[in-house]
Amino acid sequence: MNVPRPRRILALDGGGIRGIFSLQILARIEEHFRAARAKPDLVLREEFDFFAGTSTGAIIAACLAWGMSVADVERLYIARGAEMFAPMPWWQRWKGKYRADAIADFFRGHFCELDEARTPSLLGTRRLWQGDEPKYLLMVMRNASTGSPWPVCNNPRAKYNDPALPDSNLRVPLWQLLRASTAAPTYFPPEQITLGPSQFLFVDGGISPYNNPTLIAVLMATLPQFRIEWPTGAERLHVVSVGTGSERARLKKHEATEVHMLDQAAFVIPALLGSVAVEQDLLCRVLGRCDHGDPIDSEIGSLAGPGLLAETEKKFAYVRYNREFAAAEIESLQRETGQKFSLDNLALIPFLQKAGREFAARVVERGHLLG
Repeated sequence: MNVPRPRRILALDGGGIRGIFSLQILARIEEHFRAARAKPDLVLREEFDFFAGTSTGAIIAACLAWGMSVADVERLYIARGAEMFAPMPWWQRWKGKYRADAIADFFRGHFCELDEARTPSLLGTRRLWQGDEPKYLLMVMRNASTGSPWPVCNNPRAKYNDPALPDSNLRVPLWQLLRASTAAPTYFPPEQITLGPSQFLFVDGGISPYNNPTLIAVLMATLPQFRIEWPTGAERLHVVSVGTGSERARLKKHEATEVHMLDQAAFVIPALLGSVAVEQDLLCRVLGRCDHGDPIDSEIGSLAGPGLLAETEKKFAYVRYNREFAAAEIESLQRETGQKFSLDNLALIPFLQKAGREFAARVVERGHLLG
């Protein structure tokens, strides 16, 4: 008797060009599925039912849900990276470091229909469907006009996706939603989206609790309010969460009297974003059965053993692939290359590829994915 496979969610963090690190992990995941299915051209769209991403994670999630192989996505990042980070003319630098039109043109040209005019695809495009069901795509952004996080999904049953609504989300172009999810403040200008009679400004989804979008993806897939309502249980729902590599935000000065406002301003935002990402991971490990993940901290470890819920009560099987780039490692890299470890530094691509491949070879196991 054939036992139906579990539903699978793939969630991808934000992190700029460090998405290259995530792609090495995804390549290893793809390799395992190809070997298990004896299908050398398998793509992750065939194995995952729900793709979620924030910022650079939203780009990768959209590409994978579109049916691209991981290698094709990586080639796209490398070939078009300079285009995505096209500098703003100096006289417009007050708007942002990079041009919005360049990255928008990239998204518009790639996510389009198969007609002769290459019409830009909408969120409700049938290209994101397989048979009678969509490949769910969740992209996280922040509505800066209302102050609300916006996890936007192509679920046709969602409350705000009703085609009868004048402001149905399904009629928003995919390229605009991706532009909104990647509109990192100071890097790119906000994206303005018209919904019915209203206009809203959107910024990067990392400026929300969901730069790690795993938990919101699980909730969207299971809570009745979101109208997907997948069954829960570690044997019925498998969740793979992939990070872009993390670094701890630190005050580099050792005397409180030496710290000034600029030091604190540079510290606060990455510290908050990093702390929230860890909290999201922690909640997933509490609610789910953690089959793999680096330790959260030295006190609670990885939470792979007993926790708040009994084994039979755990809501999903959970794997978290991410690694911390230690301060000494980053400082050594910066000394050797003269390059900053920043989210927009394309010169980091070779380092991120090597680090990602080594990490993936060490930790990604078939049992995490098919066990």
